[in-house]
Amino acid sequence: MINLISDTVTKPTPGMLEAMMQAEVGDDVFREDPTVNALEEKVAQMFGKEAALYCPSGTMTNQIAIKVHTQPLDEVICDEYSHIYQYETAGYAYNSGVGINLIKGTNGKITAEQVAAAIKPRYDWLPISRLVVLENTCNKGGGSYYTLEEIRPIQELCREKGLALHLDGARLFNALVETGERPQEVGAHFDSVSLCLSKGLGAPVGSVLIGRKDFIQQARRLRKVMGGGMRQAGYLAAACIYALDHQVERLREDNERARRIGEVLQGLNYVESVRPVQSNILIFDLVEGLTADKFLEELKVRGVNASAFGPQTVRFVTHLDFTEQMMDQVLAVLKQI
Repeated sequence: MINLISDTVTKPTPGMLEAMMQAEVGDDVFREDPTVNALEEKVAQMFGKEAALYCPSGTMTNQIAIKVHTQPLDEVICDEYSHIYQYETAGYAYNSGVGINLIKGTNGKITAEQVAAAIKPRYDWLPISRLVVLENTCNKGGGSYYTLEEIRPIQELCREKGLALHLDGARLFNALVETGERPQEVGAHFDSVSLCLSKGLGAPVGSVLIGRKDFIQQARRLRKVMGGGMRQAGYLAAACIYALDHQVERLREDNERARRIGEVLQGLNYVESVRPVQSNILIFDLVEGLTADKFLEELKVRGVNASAFGPQTVRFVTHLDFTEQMMDQVLAVLKQI
């Protein structure tokens, strides 16, 4: 079965498994795992920040960031497609007691003008606008991404208005291989960054939260209370280090394959529209009368697995384990249906 459900389905490569087997480990809760320490130092330096914290998931790093940046009765400003709103079980309310102020952007991206209009005046009966969250790349936005030129005015507005700015960098390197921008340039624009390593980069587990030393000190306590303190996590951290050292540039292949599938889909009579394909996520709408469930059944019979993104909307995600041979097979299947 060719699996295009997500880039989270990847399995460690032989080189990554070897790195995991050779890892030196300790107890990370006591900060005695040398491989976890090395990963955190590596990522902090990469993004030009003082410190970093290794966590089990991107949801945890995002939720910790929201908790550190806000107080109860504050609010978070983000696009309506944002992962923290769509797919983190309303954790902003459960964990932090904050509201959320949604902006209708373009394919998951918002502008400084929209943020400015969303900031609430300081009245007793309104939440305090405290944090802005951007997502790069935006999952529900079809893998759309911000450039530094687009981020800069949002950062300047946040600094002027006293708001914190957090980046949900779920698939950040899928964007950076397209823009040519450097992680350190990105880090300079945000108060905190969540970097996921278990998607296109291919590590089995983990995300890293990056920020100032005092921010990460607070975050470490929150990781513990959320159940994220791991012991000999160096085996997992070794996979993350390997991914950063060996599997960043190949993300271009995933992005390119998604674009090629998108080009074929645009010429098929059962496809109503294809969202702009900017990275490794491909979202398309089916014609009236053809449901996503029915289409996915047809795919599965032919050996391809994908996911519904609405009643008539389907998502494909290309990844490390999706080969050129599989690509040819998928294109053939799409033309047969």
